[in-house]
Amino acid sequence: MSGGTDALLERARAGVHRPGPQEAHEAARGGDALLVDIRPERQRAREGGIPGALVVERNVLEWRLDPAGEHRLPEATGPDLRVVVVCQEGYASSLAAATLRELGLHRATDLDGGFAAWAAAGLPTLPGEG
Repeated sequence: MSGGTDALLERARAGVHRPGPQEAHEAARGGDALLVDIRPERQRAREGGIPGALVVERNVLEWRLDPAGEHRLPEATGPDLRVVVVCQEGYASSLAAATLRELGLHRATDLDGGFAAWAAAGLPTLPGEG
């Protein structure tokens, strides 16, 4: 088995459907998915955000979404929750979603192309500084 981040990313994405911006938007709008933005505050402030997305920075993601954890957020309703993780370009989010699947959130996935693809698709965004 080869190593490195490319191999890790390939394993994290293997057999997982990664929705594009429009599909993720429709799923979130319809209540079928929870969008979770894991980007650092500074990046969200600069680039903007996604209205309605739950903001959980990457360093606490597992604790806040673990369906059996004592530190989970109310939105972490159980193992059947469909979570779509969002980062800037869709790399860190793939790894984060794989970790959430290991915790038991078997429907966790990530936004293909990340926030950059969302914004490029002309979907609603919160303003950033620039």
